[in-house]
Amino acid sequence: MIFLTTDLCDDNDDVRVLEPLFRDFGDASRFSGRVVTLKLYEDNSLIRETLTETGSGRVLVVDGGGSTRCALLGDQLAELGVANGWAGVVIYGCVRDTAVLGNLPLGVKALASHPKKSTKRGEGQRDIPVSFAGVTFQPGDWLYADEDGIIVSGRSLL
Repeated sequence: MIFLTTDLCDDNDDVRVLEPLFRDFGDASRFSGRVVTLKLYEDNSLIRETLTETGSGRVLVVDGGGSTRCALLGDQLAELGVANGWAGVVIYGCVRDTAVLGNLPLGVKALASHPKKSTKRGEGQRDIPVSFAGVTFQPGDWLYADEDGIIVSGRSLL
């Protein structure tokens, strides 16, 4: 589906627009889908577990607490997401292996890159409301991302 976040904003007064904090790291700069939420801190165990599930075009939204001390997603987890049909990942935190991420057909938006991997403690929460970049995400919301930004709605806009 082709869309522009600018047009979706113009046509829908009720969209929530994320603050412009995120950089593109995946090859798909435009992506959309139903939201699955995670809340964790410097531990990507739950990201791995979630991306092994069938994505069915959904978008994984990760509240990583804004940490810039390690990466929560790298090439191996992104490849899992591609293999399992996820449309994209939005991380309030960092990613790594950016040269590989840039060649994968997956939307990846994050704050920055960082070479250090995260810990694996098996901690975190799933399918709860998470808030960052001025927006609260509810599980099941619709997310639309492109070169101009990221927007969220409680309903499909397409």
